[in-house]
Amino acid sequence: MTNTATSVFIEILVLSGSLIAETDREKEFVIWLAQRDQNVVGRGTVGFDLDEMPWLENDVDLMKQFMLRMIDTAINKTQWHILDYVPGEEWSRMTLHHFLTVIQAFNQNHVNEQHYMEWTTLDEEDEYEPTIPEGYPKCQKHGAYRSCLGCVICNSLD
Repeated sequence: MTNTATSVFIEILVLSGSLIAETDREKEFVIWLAQRDQNVVGRGTVGFDLDEMPWLENDVDLMKQFMLRMIDTAINKTQWHILDYVPGEEWSRMTLHHFLTVIQAFNQNHVNEQHYMEWTTLDEEDEYEPTIPEGYPKCQKHGAYRSCLGCVICNSLD
């Protein structure tokens, strides 16, 4: 994907996930995606493999179901009105359907819990901000879960 496409992909997933996430684990997945914010991390440096996501062996099926709901919600353009642009519908639908297929194929054999442990462990590089912000705060303006990098939508407007 291009840099712009990557930003759109992350933003529409974060908006839909922020709307439907109920459990702490679901919120963690949304926050994990929000941390792929190339407006902060750097353009062209954001990407991920599915096994890098915060999967745990004991809830793979539950989290897959959440991810599928999040993707479906994004496909239905939920919360797109919050964006200051209109994502291309055809591209978004095609890309999200591809991601849905990849998530469906993911299974417990692909889980590497070490990624979750490393992601949630505080270290000096966290600069006093935990990877998962305490209390799972949302941006008051956009309703998106904030990562340690702030609001992915606010960051795209700066």
